[in-house]
Amino acid sequence: MAQIDLSVVIPTLNAATHLKATLDALQVDQAALRVEIIVADGGSSDGTASIARTHGSKVINVERGRGRQLHAGASVAVGTWLLFLHGDTRVASNWLQIVTEFVRTPGNTLRVAAFRLALDDDSDAARRLERLVAWRCSRFRLPYGDQGLLVSRQMYQEIGGYYPLPFLEDVDLVRRIGRSRVVMLDAVAMTSSERYRRSGYLRQGIRNIILVALFFGGLSPERLARFYR
Repeated sequence: MAQIDLSVVIPTLNAATHLKATLDALQVDQAALRVEIIVADGGSSDGTASIARTHGSKVINVERGRGRQLHAGASVAVGTWLLFLHGDTRVASNWLQIVTEFVRTPGNTLRVAAFRLALDDDSDAARRLERLVAWRCSRFRLPYGDQGLLVSRQMYQEIGGYYPLPFLEDVDLVRRIGRSRVVMLDAVAMTSSERYRRSGYLRQGIRNIILVALFFGGLSPERLARFYR
């Protein structure tokens, strides 16, 4: 079996609405890197698994919970690099070129990379949120999981990988890596704005800031997950 250079791990739960576009965006000429796609499904009932298999993805069934799903997906991945991507996030058309340049640059095995956030909404509120996220990533080097996280298997294993947390598993992982080792890629990840439009950009944004601050202040992800729900 040929060595796999990159494993894309996608946690899903009833993601049929967006998953096809996510997987379509990944279907490019992969001559530069050998890529596998793993969908770690948390018990979908809407045809998510069928869509994934149609696109040639490996599907594993995992107990619901994004931290557990990401952990399980990484456990079966065989790539020397791992890209963790949400099921409602579409990478830009130049993603493979940008990722290839990053993984082949000496020293990046000890760094993690993330895409720049874009939202599938033409509103001014969406543009303001994108600018806020860009500032957060520039100032604090704190990308979230909806921006995709690219990390070498070596580093992933050294830091202990994703913990099976019920909430903020992405923030926990980036915190353990350390801000000095976070790199922002010159490519966009387009993410669904559905939750922001449903809850309101201001309300959702403020809630996210408060929950992350409480997490850094020592509150457990279990308690924060209850607040979030």
